[in-house]
Amino acid sequence: MLFATPTLHEAQKKILDQVEETRDRLKHVLRTKRRWLGSLRRNTFARAVQGSNSIEGYTVSDEDAIAVIEGEEPLDAEKETAAAVRGYRDAMTYVLELAQDRYFSYSSGLLNSLHFMMVSYDLSRNPGRWRLRPIYVRDEEREVTVYEAPDPDLVPELMAELMEGLNEEGAHHCMVKAAMAHLNLVMIHPYSDGNGRMARCLQTLVLAREGILESQFCSIEEFLGRNTRSYYEVLGRVGNGIWSPERDASEWVDYCLRAHHHQATTLIRRTREIDRIWTELEQLMKTRQLPERTIYALSDATFGWRVRNATYRKIAEVSDQVASRDLKLLTDQKLLVPAGEKRGRGYVAAEILRQIRIRCREPRPVFEPWTGV
Repeated sequence: MLFATPTLHEAQKKILDQVEETRDRLKHVLRTKRRWLGSLRRNTFARAVQGSNSIEGYTVSDEDAIAVIEGEEPLDAEKETAAAVRGYRDAMTYVLELAQDRYFSYSSGLLNSLHFMMVSYDLSRNPGRWRLRPIYVRDEEREVTVYEAPDPDLVPELMAELMEGLNEEGAHHCMVKAAMAHLNLVMIHPYSDGNGRMARCLQTLVLAREGILESQFCSIEEFLGRNTRSYYEVLGRVGNGIWSPERDASEWVDYCLRAHHHQATTLIRRTREIDRIWTELEQLMKTRQLPERTIYALSDATFGWRVRNATYRKIAEVSDQVASRDLKLLTDQKLLVPAGEKRGRGYVAAEILRQIRIRCREPRPVFEPWTGV
């Protein structure tokens, strides 16, 4: 027996309608050919990977997250953190590929493969295998056990039931289906480690398979990473400290629907901001007669990220020599400012770019979870 999908309340149906409306607006923007779309896609993917790992304590900077996504070495992340982020990047990249697989089906083998990708950097975490022992989730700060997962002997059967349900053509909206997949996996806790990351990855896979948006834009992992406390709190209330699949999951579904609305609203805001920023940068580049490709470095710096030679040359598709020349030109033009030395050398926005960011910034939406369940 798994947690059952609840019937939506009127308030939840209303928020689902709002999500659909916002998502349709976002779809329209993403269908329009814009030069900045690749940057938005890359940065959104990086934020999702960064957000999901931060929940587990693997924190990396924006530029290190982007470096890992681009296959480069991070500058500041510790070895284990970098390995965890790479593993999650690989699993999520596979998820994005599976979104287009016409012969796809959910299976325990698939999930175990994703888990192996995530945690194979440490074989003591039993990558790709169900746990064989009882498991307890601890709140180390309060020194208390907050959740006791089901007996390990139940795991194969429960996961098979979860896979069977995901393969069925259900009557539930895909965002509700994805939320319930997340909830059931994290409550079953089938692995020795990495259960939270796997649950969030599975939720994204369900959404990507349904094609609600381009795969990189359908995840709520960035939102969950920025709202870790409320995420844990709602899971704690629904789970009630022990495997209890008879409990009502309405509050969890509501939380996920509102997270989708917030994330879609955030992406709409970012598309408006990046469009205005690129318009201003293009005018600036024209005035100063700069190569068109340098907008990738200028854009990243304007958004507050440190620009690295390795990342810039990959995005702009230029050689190391050309990238070095471009970055020196932008420095001479007082658009970028060098930061760091040798391996840690990068470039940050000069005052003119910081002012462009200020002019183009829009207010951030405020997340207001519904507590009426």
